[in-house]
Amino acid sequence: MKEPEVTLELAIEHGLNKEEFERILKILGRTPTFTELGIFSVMWSEHCSYKNSIAQLKTLPRSGGKLLVGAGEENAGLVDIGDGLAVAFKIESHNHPSAVEPYQGAATGVGGIMRDIFTMGARPIASLNSLRFGTLDDARTRYLFAGVVKGIGDYGNSFGVPTVAGEVYFDESYQLNPLVNAMAVGIVKTSTFASATAKGEGNPVMIVGSSTGRDGIHGATFASEELSEKSESKRPSVQVGDPFTEKLLLEASLEIIRKGYLIGIQDMGAAGISCSTSEMSAKGKSGMKIDLDKVPLREEGMSAYEIMLSESQERMLCVVKKGYEDRVRDVFEKWDLHCEIIGEVINDDKLFINYKGKLEAEMPPFELVLGGGAPVYVREQKEPSYIKEKRKFDFSTLSEPKDIQETFLKVFSSPNIASKRWVYEQYDSMVRTNTIIGPGCDAAVIYVKGKNKALAMKTDCNARYVYLNPREGAKIAVAESARNIVCSGGIPLAITNCLNFGNPYKPEIYWQFVEAIAGMGEACRFFDTPVTGGNVSFYNESPDRAVYPTPTIGMLGLVEDLSHVTTSFFKDEGDLIYILGEDNEELGGSEYLKVSHKNVEGNSPQLDLQVEKKLQDTVLELIRKNLIKSAHDVSEGGVVCALAECCVINNEKMIGAEVNFPIKNRKDFSYFSESQSRIIVSVSSIKKYDFEKLLRTNNQPFTSIGRTGGSSLKINSDVKVTLEELADLYFNTIPRIMSGEK
Repeated sequence: MKEPEVTLELAIEHGLNKEEFERILKILGRTPTFTELGIFSVMWSEHCSYKNSIAQLKTLPRSGGKLLVGAGEENAGLVDIGDGLAVAFKIESHNHPSAVEPYQGAATGVGGIMRDIFTMGARPIASLNSLRFGTLDDARTRYLFAGVVKGIGDYGNSFGVPTVAGEVYFDESYQLNPLVNAMAVGIVKTSTFASATAKGEGNPVMIVGSSTGRDGIHGATFASEELSEKSESKRPSVQVGDPFTEKLLLEASLEIIRKGYLIGIQDMGAAGISCSTSEMSAKGKSGMKIDLDKVPLREEGMSAYEIMLSESQERMLCVVKKGYEDRVRDVFEKWDLHCEIIGEVINDDKLFINYKGKLEAEMPPFELVLGGGAPVYVREQKEPSYIKEKRKFDFSTLSEPKDIQETFLKVFSSPNIASKRWVYEQYDSMVRTNTIIGPGCDAAVIYVKGKNKALAMKTDCNARYVYLNPREGAKIAVAESARNIVCSGGIPLAITNCLNFGNPYKPEIYWQFVEAIAGMGEACRFFDTPVTGGNVSFYNESPDRAVYPTPTIGMLGLVEDLSHVTTSFFKDEGDLIYILGEDNEELGGSEYLKVSHKNVEGNSPQLDLQVEKKLQDTVLELIRKNLIKSAHDVSEGGVVCALAECCVINNEKMIGAEVNFPIKNRKDFSYFSESQSRIIVSVSSIKKYDFEKLLRTNNQPFTSIGRTGGSSLKINSDVKVTLEELADLYFNTIPRIMSGEK
């Protein structure tokens, strides 16, 4: 096939602009070849270069705490948990592919994030996710929802890693542009973790894993543009995954890392061979000579352009210590995987890409990569006009509900609050037998085998809050993640993030992004939870609207003693129930306002970081001193929904409660307020004195509101609902919708 002439028009078709094309001409000192243009286009795409976000990301706390590598230095973050062990963890998006082909889009998202973990030398032990869809009354939403969940389940279950936690939200803003964020966690010895680097002249470069096809070409570019009616034609940009091959690749990769055969290793995700060769070379301050004739192909007639840009899954690039080539080949042949030498490291600052006797590309790798020569932009920003309009909303104009119980049941059965059991029952959450707390509680807890410790992990973000107040909403996302870790008995250590926003060229969108980064950074510095890395996903827009700004937080915590593991639900009859923290009757962006009044108005709840930290420290102290039996944070739906969850989350042993709850001004405001920094705990009556003494010593506000027991939830004279009815609403709302029931 004759290659097209490289012109400015062709560069623009590849997603580059005039300034960037001129920059390429200057870097090369000539017009690029068609293959070089393709490489520049994917490497300088937003998805790979972070050109519109890196300036802001650098303001986040990217080192300190227990981090072993700084953010962005390796394929995933690495956190020291003691005993010679470290945790690798990361979250990434696969939004656009999932909008076009939900099953493979979600499945390959899981596969890609797993490879980022085991290229660090870490064995994956847990998978999490954060999913956003349009309203469930829409048939296409149900199709996307079902396809994404099945894709995640089939890949994770087949690969053999438990899916232990996540979140699912439904809102009109995601109607045509779902968000699919996948997170993975793995454990590695601190002495054996691997690096994504290429160095040492003459060291062989090997491609391992699956053969290369045409699937996923320009996937990185596809992820860097808005969805439109033409997006359906982008199905070839959606990769196809094979979890069974990935399992073999995992075992082979960990074996060669453990045996010390490697200089470096990197996953071939976005931009395929283009990305792995250029990033590893740039990190090692070296170059490579690559012969594409040696790349195992599964399709005939592939061009150099196609081979370099292919995003075929389950592939790695390895730089092997010279003389160890046969040993590496033996390992991969044992696992029935391709393993071919395709080049070598050179003491030069160039990539030389050869194919069929022709030099197809000669490029300086440093000029291609994030942190190197890739362009960096700070876009125009402007506060959206809707912000001030929303803040003007007068909550006193809201009509009071005639029946509090009816309103409560309506809010409690909202798909945003109802149990996501329909989702996580399709996942294997117990494989590998490390899972102590699986899906359904505040955070997942995974046992560190052979140690008296565990890892707590959570994904979190209330995007309505971020929409109303990006800075405060992002702070809340960090704080609530930490609160969930604490409620499970863990100490928050670090975060990864997946920043899902609209088009950064729109000043209002870029303002949202900048404000959210500022709020996230402030909270992370305060909680000493540095950012290990993550992912930015821009262009999450359909022709009608952008998604709510959604900076998803994935947080890791350490449970220092297995006796500290704590769950959300009530344990025994006759225990005392307390609320720690104070209510400010904040309804901005609340589930109650959306469900009962069809509004998203006001300001987000406000967060006092000092108050939040004191609450978290106090709850950890209560847990360590064995003074509480359960802990559950108050979030969407307010106190009444949180209490109902405490009663029914443990479907095998539900316990009712009788509560006398103080009303500040209006019943609906007090019941459904989503004020921050509040946790519901249950306490044995014999520990009441020691419990309250500790709270008073810590100057922690608290309210005694009732006792556990009985077969119903009773709140003042307003609510009396049987546990059976609560459980039916909680566990069966989503299954009924998905099965077509009214």
